Amino acid sequence: MTHADAGKRPLVEVCLETVTGCIAAETGGADRIELCADLLEGGTTPSAGRVRLARQSCSLPLMVMIRPRGGDFLYDASEREEMAADIEILGAAGVAGVVLGLLTPEGLVDGDATAPLVERARSGGLEVTFHRAFDMSRDLSRSLEDLVALGVDRVLTSGGRASVVDALPVLAELVEQAGERLIVMPGCGVMEDNIARVARQTRCREIHFAAPARVESGMRHRNAQVFMGTPAPPGEYETVRTDAERVKRFLAALG
Repeated sequence: MTHADAGKRPLVEVCLETVTGCIAAETGGADRIELCADLLEGGTTPSAGRVRLARQSCSLPLMVMIRPRGGDFLYDASEREEMAADIEILGAAGVAGVVLGLLTPEGLVDGDATAPLVERARSGGLEVTFHRAFDMSRDLSRSLEDLVALGVDRVLTSGGRASVVDALPVLAELVEQAGERLIVMPGCGVMEDNIARVARQTRCREIHFAAPARVESGMRHRNAQVFMGTPAPPGEYETVRTDAERVKRFLAALG
């Protein structure tokens, strides 16, 4: 399904972190992909190899996360240089756009740091999404106007709350404030049982969700005394993968 024939329902973007996830999202009927690494960290920049294989394996527009690390959205000079270099590389790779977000220590959109990154993206023909760093800003209405002035295409937001369902009136106000100047895309906490309500009450044009399923490891030998990251699930012996059937259920629920 293309953007043009998505009809009256919102365009659907699926957030994921693997090449097989890209294939599953396309099979499930998604319209666009946000490709990240380390979703448990909120998403970081995926490898160049992953981006290349995703482009080869999937025909959907690919938005790629530009975030050099987890944690806050206050970046030093070397991190901003890394972000600019990644944007240039991704432009050459033929992706649809990039996803980024930078804040000042005072919790404002960092226009001085964001503007050159937006310009770099535009020079490579890339769209720009400002991610949920927006939700960490001190004044959502002001931040929205800052993003309009910077010329970004959209903002991904949960309305400044942990889940979109806790901020539906705020999201509706942001959609109205933005008008045609910028797309406000609700995301975080969008589930099969609320996606239709989120779309209806916010009147959004685009909506963002993940569609994960846990998959047991094929490892028969397991050393329970050692762990590479955290012993909490999923650990080393379970992976989380995008599920094509779950994407279909989201779309069916959306109507």
